[in-house]
Order: sequence, then C-alpha cells, then structure tokens
Amino acid sequence: MSESPEAVYLGFGSNLGNRQRNIERAIELLRERITIERVSSIYETAPVGVVEQPDFLNAVCKATTRMPPREMLDLAQEIETYMGRVPGPPGGPRSLDIDLLLYGSVTLETAKVTIPHPRMARRAFVLVPLAEIAPDVVHPILGKTARELMAAVEGKETVRRFDPEEAYWKGLKRGKLPVPPRKDR
Repeated sequence: MSESPEAVYLGFGSNLGNRQRNIERAIELLRERITIERVSSIYETAPVGVVEQPDFLNAVCKATTRMPPREMLDLAQEIETYMGRVPGPPGGPRSLDIDLLLYGSVTLETAKVTIPHPRMARRAFVLVPLAEIAPDVVHPILGKTARELMAAVEGKETVRRFDPEEAYWKGLKRGKLPVPPRKDR
C-alpha cells in the first residue's frame, strides 16, 4: 500500500440488465474498500465500435486509495465478475465495465495495466462525466485538463444525461405497441 492516499478516477459502463443499478451497485461495492469522493451524473451513449447492441450508461467517480495501481485494477475486475460480467468480444455488450482512468499523476505501462487509460482522451463518454466532477484534473501525459480534452473530443454532443423517468416511459410505450401477427399462420 502507498504511504499517502492517491486520487483515482474510475469510469463505469453498462449496457445489459439494469444498467443504472449495475453502476450504482459497483460504486457501493467500491465504497467498502476505498473512499469515494465524487460521482458524476449518469450519461447515456450509443455504443462505440460494435454498434449492434444496446446503448450504454456511463459514469465516472473520483476516489482516494492507498492501494497500488495493480491492486486497484484487480479490485475493479473482481467487482465486474461479481456483478456478472462474462468474457466477450472487445467493445461488446457487458453488464459492467470499470476502467482505471487516472491514478494521481502516475504513468504506468505493464502487460496488465496502463495508466492513464490509453483511450480515455478519445472517448466522449469518459470525458463528459470526468469534466463534470474534475474539470481541472490534468492528464499526466497530454498535459491537458479534463475540460480541455472534453472541449476537443468528437461526439460529446451525443453524450446525454440519463433520465430514469424518461427511460421508464419509453419502456412502457414500447410495451404497448401491438404485437405483429405470426407469418406462418
């Protein structure tokens, strides 16, 4: 364990099951082991890469921990597994994804962990919630703040704040559509 606590930023994504609850439960489980200081709003985004799948909910939290980076990543992966994540194709659907985005000003590249997250500066679904809770946090390699990275990233206009009530009513409307007749009759 580290001598003094480090600020850690974690990104969450879910597009299977109760997406909102998956993220909230993951944060509750993390809270048992690390200090959660801030949590962003939850945002809804279209999938990137593999587009034939449900939309994702995404969020970011700021925490402090004395755990070294590898141990922090192990904890995140334990929670993903506990929450039902199963191996699948990269970019595919998942009940929960937890990414270690930043760990203080640490830069690290090993076979198991890369800090800062190698694709975070190109992901609007990471930068929008990160800039919400920590606009002045600096990317240790690029030397730019979350606010600056968000302003420059493509696709930020497609990251929309999640409204659970709106999602509920959309679901009800879907359920009230007539069922098409079977064609084999």
